[in-house]
Amino acid sequence: MTDRVAMLHGDTVFRIHWVLNTDLLLGVCHCGAEHESEDPVELWDWLLAHPEGHEPPAAVDTPSPVLATVGGGR
Repeated sequence: MTDRVAMLHGDTVFRIHWVLNTDLLLGVCHCGAEHESEDPVELWDWLLAHPEGHEPPAAVDTPSPVLATVGGGR
């Protein structure tokens, strides 16, 4: 028997984690959005209302690399 635990993935996978050393729970949606609460019912309501009430985390807008052209022929 192994100590590994398989993690589920997909468009309908939700997770609720206990935040160590606190009374808080962290709900994580499959889109990456997160919400903290002490009430597990509130977290499940929030998770199951997807996408109403929460959006995925904003993507960091990184500038595209600039392509330099080397001119020659003089």
